[in-house]
Order: sequence, then C-alpha cells, then structure tokens
Amino acid sequence: MNRVLVLVTTATVLLMALATQAKPLSPTDSLVIRFANRTRLVIYGPDKASIQALSNYDLNKIVREMGMKLDSVPGGPTAISQDGGRFLKDTVLVVTKKKDGVTIVINGNNDATKASESQKDKDDQQYKQSSERAKRRREGNNFDYGVSIGLNNFIQQSTSVAYPEDGYDLQPLGSRYFALSVGAIPTIIRGRYASLKLYYGVEVAWNNFMFEGNNVAEKTPTGVAFPDAGRELQKSKLTVCTIGVPVVPRVTFYNSDGRKICHIGFGGYVNYRLDSYRKIKEADGTRDRRHSDYYLNSIRYGLMAHLGIRSFDFFAKYDLSPLFDVGKGPDVRTLTFGIGF
Repeated sequence: MNRVLVLVTTATVLLMALATQAKPLSPTDSLVIRFANRTRLVIYGPDKASIQALSNYDLNKIVREMGMKLDSVPGGPTAISQDGGRFLKDTVLVVTKKKDGVTIVINGNNDATKASESQKDKDDQQYKQSSERAKRRREGNNFDYGVSIGLNNFIQQSTSVAYPEDGYDLQPLGSRYFALSVGAIPTIIRGRYASLKLYYGVEVAWNNFMFEGNNVAEKTPTGVAFPDAGRELQKSKLTVCTIGVPVVPRVTFYNSDGRKICHIGFGGYVNYRLDSYRKIKEADGTRDRRHSDYYLNSIRYGLMAHLGIRSFDFFAKYDLSPLFDVGKGPDVRTLTFGIGF
C-alpha cells in the first residue's frame, strides 16, 4: 500500500495543508504535500483558482472509496481521472479494475452519471414491481387453516311448559366449542390503507352443551327430554358434531408501511350435522355415551363476525335456525364465541 494514494481522513485536513504549504502555482506547477509516514499527495492544477476549487469536492468519499478498492489490488498504480464533471456529494465513482491496477473515474453531471442513475432507478423500479407482484400473489389467494376454541350458550326464543328453562341450563365454562378449519382468503379490492377480502372454507366443529345440574338428554317418542338423573353426576352433556361452510367478507386495514393492522368481517355459514351424542360421567368416574339425533336439526345456518388483530382472530356465531326440530325440543338458538389461531 506504500505506492498508492494514502487515505486522508477529512477534507478539512487537506485544505489546511493546502493553506499552510501551498504557494501560488504556475500553469505547469504541482503541489506536493508530504506526511510523516513518507506518503506524498500530489495535486496538479493549471492555476490557483483550480486549487481553491477543491473545497467543492467530497475528498473524504474519494479517498474512502479508493481505500476499500485498493485492498483487493495485487499491485500496480492507481489513477483517478476526472471525466468532465466535478466530484460533489452526489457524484458517482466509476471503478474499473485492470491488470495493472484500478482506475477510478469521477463522474459529476455527465452522461455516465446520468446513465448510472438511470440504471439504478430502473433496477429499483424492477425490484419494486417484482415485490409488488409477489405481494399480490401472497395476498391474492392466501391459504388459511386454523384451530378455533370458544364457549357455547343457549338463547331462549320462547318459553314452553314442557321445557322449563331451568331443565337445560348450561355451565358457562363447561359448554366448550372446538373447530378445525381450512380455507382461502382471496383479495377482491386492494387499496393503500385497506383491502376487501373474502374468507371461505370448510370447518368441522364440535358444540358441547354441558348441563348445569344432573339433567340428562333423553330421546322419547314425542321429543327430546331433560329429566333429572336422580343421582349426583360429575358431568352430563350433549355434543353435536357438524361440518360447515363459512363465507365471510373481510375489510383489512394497513398502516403507512403496508403492514396489516387488523381486519373486520361479517358473513354467514351453513352446517350439516355429522353426529350427536349424550355423555354422562358418574360420580365414581364411569362413563356412558349414547349416539342419537335427539331431534336436532340436521341443517344449521346463521351469522358470524370476525375481528382479527395480529395473528388472533376473534369470532362470534349465532344460529338463525333452531337447534331442535320445531315442537320436539326447547325453542333455543346457539350463540358461540371465542378465538381462532
């Protein structure tokens, strides 16, 4: 490195050196600055004004860029040529590696600089377009799968002497909901701060209705009944397994960086009953499970709402259809709410 240009730490040092060691130059004169480590900086100028004009150049950048490139040069001289422009703060260094060294061309506002900047703009635009296409592909048809857990409750629609409300009261925390879902979320309309998407898929769900007391579900010739077991039970519940198709339009909101903030959705669903059974757990731990339709509606439909924050999706579902066949059970609707992952 002792035969190449030395790195100068700041432009101020150079200018101070010029002020203290320079003398008026003739058109054929040169300015030689000697440093303590035997390194020389040679500056040629046709007149004094050209030397004073050095304050317009970003000398720090010139020397810094050269120093990084020279480390990889096995040998040979290093030349800097000015190609018509002035090396200002927005000037581009064009570095060319040759067999005998490295040539650094200083381009100011000439055609080479404009070409370089134009190519950079073109590359940035292509990268941006590629990123946007990838983002549209990701958002255009997102594949979604998840697990939902929640709680169930009955919403009484009308009272009946045959079905007093206290005969089928539910435990709030024991009446759990569990579902597995898979679907897609294509984007319909995409804006800068919001987009309209459509969630649809297939869902397999289990609604567990756990009774508060010792009541059990029984199927009789005239309808479902909930008699008292006459003994202490650890638990008694009625479980309904369904497969359904939810369809929920969503509005997704983004911040200025394009990151998702939240989404809100409102739609509906249709479910078909796959199985249903009642399960009793005795005080001594023995279990009894009996499968039957219990006069449950085979088709259930209703409304649902989504509120998504980060990776969590809060939901609420309300059956518009009665849980049991008309006249065969209590007139109740199912309300389910919880969180999806």
